[in-house]
Amino acid sequence: MSSSGPGQVLFAFVRHWSRRSSASDHEVAEQGRLVIVVEAVHSLTQRGIAATVNAVAHEIGIDQSGASRLIKSAAEAGHLIMQASETDGRRRQATVTSSGHALLEQAHDWQEKVFDRLAEGWSEQQRRDFQQAMTDLIDQSYALDT
Repeated sequence: MSSSGPGQVLFAFVRHWSRRSSASDHEVAEQGRLVIVVEAVHSLTQRGIAATVNAVAHEIGIDQSGASRLIKSAAEAGHLIMQASETDGRRRQATVTSSGHALLEQAHDWQEKVFDRLAEGWSEQQRRDFQQAMTDLIDQSYALDT
């Protein structure tokens, strides 16, 4: 029996968690969608990229109309605001509100608790190594996008 390579393991993990996030409970699924779009806007902004609808769509891997609906839902929930770009008044971009930052803080706390359960028994070195390896993968992924 052949062993799976690291790429296969990575994508198996992604598939596993993407299935888990499509909860049958509508309210939980909606909350997850709000977190995804607010996280995307926050991440883009942190990297100095204007969080336009197209940029958000690219960030989360969906079409422009889907991103537009997600942004609209998050804005209606008070987590994002859409405003004209400071550099180009014709472009609109999303910004995370204080409510959106609170949502992210709650989501990040939950993510850390899930990781703690998944990595139970890991040494601090294993945790740091994993974090660094994932950070390196994400950075390289962004570099491939350019």
